[in-house]
Parts: sequence; C-alpha cells; structure tokens
Amino acid sequence: MLAYIARRLIYMVSTLILISIVGFGIINLPPGTYLDVYIAQRQIQGTSTAESEIEALRKRFALDQPLHVQYWKWATGFVRGDFGRSFQYNREVKDLIWERLGYTILISVATLLFTWAIAIPLGVYAATHQYQIGDNLAAVVGMAGLSIPNFMLALVLMVIAQRYFGQSVGGLFSNEYIDAPWNLAKLWDLLKHLWLPVVVVGTSGTAGLMRMMRGNLLDVLNMQYVQAARARGLPEYAVIWKHAVRNAIHPLIMLLGMSLPSIISGSLVVSVVLSLPTTGPLYFEALRNQDMFLAGTFLMFLSTALVVGNFLADLLLAWIDPRIRYE
Repeated sequence: MLAYIARRLIYMVSTLILISIVGFGIINLPPGTYLDVYIAQRQIQGTSTAESEIEALRKRFALDQPLHVQYWKWATGFVRGDFGRSFQYNREVKDLIWERLGYTILISVATLLFTWAIAIPLGVYAATHQYQIGDNLAAVVGMAGLSIPNFMLALVLMVIAQRYFGQSVGGLFSNEYIDAPWNLAKLWDLLKHLWLPVVVVGTSGTAGLMRMMRGNLLDVLNMQYVQAARARGLPEYAVIWKHAVRNAIHPLIMLLGMSLPSIISGSLVVSVVLSLPTTGPLYFEALRNQDMFLAGTFLMFLSTALVVGNFLADLLLAWIDPRIRYE
C-alpha cells in the first residue's frame, strides 16, 4: 500500500509541475507584458504611473529577465503563497482569492455531500426495483434534472424562496448580516441561504450519478458471486450493500476526483444569477479582462483540485478494492 501511495504522489507532483509550465505559457500568450497592460489601463483612466512604481513591479515579476527566469520567479512565489498582482483590481491575487475561497469550498463540499447522499440511495432503489413505479419515477426525475438548465432552476427556486418562504434571495446572507460579525444568528442565516445554490448546482450531478449507479448495480446483480451470496442465505440488504454496491460504486469513485473542480467551474452561471461571493465570477472576469496573474492562479487552483481529487479517489478505490494496490 505504501508503494502504491508513493507512486501516486510522484505522478501527482510531476503532473502539477507540467501544469504549472503550461499555465505559465498560457499567461504569456498575449502580446506584451502584464505591466504594459497595467500602464495602458492607467492611461485610459487618466492616471499616470510613476517610474519608480513601474520599475518596482518590473523587478518583482522579473519582467526584464528571460522567460525561464520569469517562470522560476512565478513558480517559487506560488509555492510561498505569492500569486502575483491583479492589475485589474490593483490588489494582491491572494487577497482576492482568500476573500471568496472559503465560501466556494463550503458550497462545493455541501454540493458533493448532497449529490452523493441523494444519488446513491436512489440509484440503489431504482436498480433493486427495476421497471416498478419507483424506478420509473426516479427515471423521470433524473431526466428532468439533466434537462433543466441550472440558471432556469435557480430563477424558479428564487421565486419560490421569496414568495412562499419569505426568504431574501441573492447572496449568502440577508442584508443585516452581510457586514455583521460571526455569531450563531449569522451562521443560521448562512445555512438558510445555502440550500438554494446547493440544490441548483447539485441537481444535474445527482441525476447523472443516480442513473450511473442504477446501471452499474444492475450489471453487478446479474453476476454469479451475487447469486452465490443469496444461495448461502445472506440477508438481502447484506447482498446488496456489502457485495453488490461495493463493486458497483467503483466507477463513481473514479469520477469523484473530477467532481470538485467541475463544481467550482460549473457553478459560474449559478453564482452570477444568485449573486454568490464565490470564485467563479472572479475567474470569469479575470479571463474576460486578461488579468493574467489572477486567471493563471485560478487555473492552477482548479488543476490542483483535480489532481489532488484524483489522488484521493485512487486511495479510496484502493481501500475499497485491495486488488488495485498491486496493479
């Protein structure tokens, strides 16, 4: 098991290094330097930039050095937590990201828990009640979840929450708690607003995961070892959950590593519609305005989430199925 973990760690680190090189190349694709863009923006605004400030920024980001020196400066700064400067917001990138990263992680983790907690039991129920009313109803709900656009579902739920529950919509807090210090009342207000983005973002993922679980479990239930477990007189719940589900869930665990970055990037439209203080709209604005340090940092964050997620999924899969450790 330790050798398996070591191999996966080596793959993870080497992949991140390769991604950082590609990401830095993407950052340098636009003509000119980031400093040229910053100076041009200041001139459009009618504000002059002091020569001492320009020289300080040029030395900080090694813009007067060869490309490999600039990469080393950026990569080593990234490891230390220095992600560069956003010229659009005229602030440090790390300050912009930390302001929104906590809420993004909260929504992403809550969405993952919601998706798996709903999709797995429904998929198991649909497979064990094939072609019955429950299975047909789950199929209809699943198709609806995959077909309805997230932004439309967000608008419908906003109307329901405001009209029937009297809840303020837009953002994660009511107006009186936006700038209030943290206490139990503010935490409860956050939880009251959190269900809306979690349900909207997790609906399509829940529907797809449920259908996948149903199909995998139907294949496993027809295998001989499941029939042999029943022949030994094991209870039906033990046959289903201990033997069949444990093998049918393998493909879902393999997809688990890709879930977090897809939720973070896929919730962009929902974040805009619901006015959520997450990283999605900030990433979109960075790409639209060519704020390359901010966009490149987001690219590395999403890549790191994907690689680390795959690493954790590999470990979980190896724990569930020991045969994988020896491949």
